[in-house]
Amino acid sequence: MNVEDPPASTSVSTNLTKSSVAADVPPAPPSGDTTVDPQPPPSPPPPQPQSKVVIPSRDPDALYSGGGISFLTGNKNARFSYGYSSFKGKRSSMEDFYETRISEVDGQMVAFFGVFDGHGGSRTAEYLKNNLFKNLSSHPDFIKDTKSAIVESFRQTDVDYLNEEKDQQKDSGSTASTAMLLGDRLLVANVGDSRVVACRAGSAIPLSIDHKPDRSDERQRIEQAGGFIIWAGTWRVGGVLAVSRAFGDKLLKPYVVAEPEIQEEEIDGVDFIIIASDGLWNVLSNKDAVAIVQDIADAEAASRKLTEAAYAKGSSDNITCVVVRFENV
Repeated sequence: MNVEDPPASTSVSTNLTKSSVAADVPPAPPSGDTTVDPQPPPSPPPPQPQSKVVIPSRDPDALYSGGGISFLTGNKNARFSYGYSSFKGKRSSMEDFYETRISEVDGQMVAFFGVFDGHGGSRTAEYLKNNLFKNLSSHPDFIKDTKSAIVESFRQTDVDYLNEEKDQQKDSGSTASTAMLLGDRLLVANVGDSRVVACRAGSAIPLSIDHKPDRSDERQRIEQAGGFIIWAGTWRVGGVLAVSRAFGDKLLKPYVVAEPEIQEEEIDGVDFIIIASDGLWNVLSNKDAVAIVQDIADAEAASRKLTEAAYAKGSSDNITCVVVRFENV
């Protein structure tokens, strides 16, 4: 995401199984311990000194990916699997984070997937990875009134984050594109210009609309709150931020808000969904992204393919995506 402040250096926090295009860590050599024969040969070789093994740190420029198990959901015997991929790309530092979580809430299995694209640093995106689903799943109305719980949890998470950051001099923020599976329901909640796209019968169906300052309703909202947008390479709130909704960004409140737009779909008929940061959508259309992975059954392989395709297309941003595939059993 483009802002005036240069990005801060960070590393991507991941969970579950990980793989990398970076070189494999070499195996440790033998310890050097030997068994001595009672009748040693006349000229035994000198004992070998034990080698000191130095394990290199993870390559920050590597593409990391992983995936998760499938399980039955809802009443229609729909099974899903998921994969994720994240790559620093051409940026000097990594500000994207993501979350994949499956847990039980009030006796119901819930799956949560999120992509968080930080700007002005990585602090906000990392905070969302660690706290957004926790706050959402602990909301007392999460199961019985999920949409209201999403709105309230997103707002409160933003308030909590800003309270923690009040002594920080540097301002930062993050988008949040999330998808939640509850039984046969798929709920997408979006803040910012990361995006969720579904494939249904081979067609690309947008499940979120980017929050850009030049969107007519967004521009009206910002101006009614006393803010302004100007052209500075692209349309920017206050001449600074190229996205109109985000978590954080305390210096741009109340113009930049963490109010989510929510869309609900039935899982039935959805082949897969793609959740990705704008590092992917800046160079790939919804239709192109769906076409690239439509025939790739493995969700992790699909997420890697999308990340690699966006980089090959010239993306200059961090690239992170999650692919969730559905199938009837």
